[in-house]
Amino acid sequence: MLDIDGTLVGLNDSITPATLTALRRAQAAGIQLALCTGRRYSRAFPLAQRLGTELPIVTASGALIKDPRDHRTLFQARFDDQVLREMLNFFEAQGHEPVVYTDSFGQGYDFHLASPHAISAELKEFLVLNHESIRIEPDLIRTPPVDVFAGFVMGNEPAMQALAEEIERRWPGQLYLHVIRSPRYRGYMCEIAPAGVSKWSGVQWIAQGLDIPDSAICAVGDDVNDLPMLRGAGLGIAMGNASEHVQAAANRVTRRQDEDGLVQVVEWILQR
Repeated sequence: MLDIDGTLVGLNDSITPATLTALRRAQAAGIQLALCTGRRYSRAFPLAQRLGTELPIVTASGALIKDPRDHRTLFQARFDDQVLREMLNFFEAQGHEPVVYTDSFGQGYDFHLASPHAISAELKEFLVLNHESIRIEPDLIRTPPVDVFAGFVMGNEPAMQALAEEIERRWPGQLYLHVIRSPRYRGYMCEIAPAGVSKWSGVQWIAQGLDIPDSAICAVGDDVNDLPMLRGAGLGIAMGNASEHVQAAANRVTRRQDEDGLVQVVEWILQR
């Protein structure tokens, strides 16, 4: 299972020739590759095509799993309606602008937002870079879409860490969340999904369908949303560019993404 940002690709969103060659060598040896990412499906699908993998893609950190062959939805998380409404109202009261995901790839957008005029500089940047993927819903807070499976609030790191702590206090055990920064943006995201959803739950969903035990899974990642799958997989590998916290959770640490760390991962696996 491969994370994308900071693992498979860097800032330029491309796979290096050495990494691509190594991954194709792994596939030729019978190793099945699947992507498990925090990205939305529309941004993960082109990379699955590049790799030539037809396995389901785990997106939104486990909250949505889709079949790249026909874009069919295989799994979609679902919030408790009351919790979702309470959260959206809480964010609005705190001066935050929540963004929510729906399974709307076929309609040409990914996100819902109440207003096109963002308050925070971090969200303004996000809107500029994703304007084509956003649907404005003025009544989002009071009448959210019925199929919301994940969402986030965006700001600076201290504010998002404090928000995550308050969410945990208000809705203990009811949500899965983490604070993360995509290399594509300056701001940090407090990402939220229903309880029980994580990259590891997505990995297990795929593995069970293929009758693959946890011990036979290798997961590679570099950020906090990768921790569940690094800890759960038989072999969890952290990239050299991962934080010390993430590296400490892994069985092994490979080279950095910009040093073709995945080439080393393939070498290790083929030697087992």
